[in-house]
Amino acid sequence: MNILQALFFPPEQPGGVSSMIPFMLERFNKRGWEMELFSLPKRVRGKGTEPVQFTTFDWERYAGHPVVDKYIQTYKDYVWWTKLRMNKSFDLIHAHHPIAALVMKQLYPDKPVLMTVHSSYERELILNGKIKESGPEHKFLTSIYRELEARMDQLLTVSNSFKQYLAEYVQEPERIGVIPNGFDEKRFRPVAHENKIPQLITVCRLVPAKGLDTLLLACAELKKKGIPFVLHLIGDGPIRPELEQMAIELNIYEEIIFYGYMLHPEDFMPFFDVFVLPSRAEAFGSVFAEAALCGLALIGTNVGGIPEQIEHGHNGLLVPVGDVASLTSALEKVSSDRIYRYNLGRVAWDKARKSYSMTRVVQQLKNVYRPYRRTE
Repeated sequence: MNILQALFFPPEQPGGVSSMIPFMLERFNKRGWEMELFSLPKRVRGKGTEPVQFTTFDWERYAGHPVVDKYIQTYKDYVWWTKLRMNKSFDLIHAHHPIAALVMKQLYPDKPVLMTVHSSYERELILNGKIKESGPEHKFLTSIYRELEARMDQLLTVSNSFKQYLAEYVQEPERIGVIPNGFDEKRFRPVAHENKIPQLITVCRLVPAKGLDTLLLACAELKKKGIPFVLHLIGDGPIRPELEQMAIELNIYEEIIFYGYMLHPEDFMPFFDVFVLPSRAEAFGSVFAEAALCGLALIGTNVGGIPEQIEHGHNGLLVPVGDVASLTSALEKVSSDRIYRYNLGRVAWDKARKSYSMTRVVQQLKNVYRPYRRTE
């Protein structure tokens, strides 16, 4: 059986799809399954010219809005690139982005196409202040879910929480499968270490949706209480200057290390003690599973797919979105008690190893793929 994994952009950074698909492909190929990757290079811009049509709604009623126009042009570019570079046939296509899924079904209508919805682009844009809720861009992006339902052979997503989110926009949500992301146990694993001062780490894109302003305010309260810590902030994004200025004004700049973008944070993530990310939205939150596999204690928000990974007080701590006092209390608890945070991290590792291993996701996907095997 020859399977194509169709991504959006190339898998060049850790987290989410980029962290999972290449290593998943390697596992499948070692077991005798033929599998290849396909994606749109970031340098391809403005090449496609073919008209775009959807079957369940008229996208042109939303034309003229920047997000919509960019989305449609990217769709055209994906069509152009696929026609240019695709030179072989596949038995099954598994797409990991709506554009990749719809383009593949358009160009190969007789091939089964599966789609995993990994995240909510529209929620991210709203939380980052790029579009308005219920505005034309929001309506366009959420209409894509119904289009996917109508044209895909199977829809999957990464958490029960996100399946519930999708239910508002599709007609038969019960048909959506749930397969949480899987992670290579060889890349993410604990390392014995001893830090005199608690080392906190977060890994994310520096955008408002990640709630890093809440984290800095909580860290400032932690410093006022006289609790020592170092926060390692890995990632880059448009609000980095704003966060650095905020750290200066809160008198915690000396306690924070801004690393910028890093290709392989898993190489030294195991040497820290606590992973904290107060996101305002997460479909799954892959980086929590990665941190758990490294043996870190977890602190996250009670939103999206995060509570499906963190059982409060058992393998981590959950706090309400935007609640500085609750986040401060959680940070104080894990920072002040080395044994407590060690136990949280140990239980987090055990759960992640059982629930989010690459072995588990490969087996689940095999069960999804098998019905599409050729019988001849």
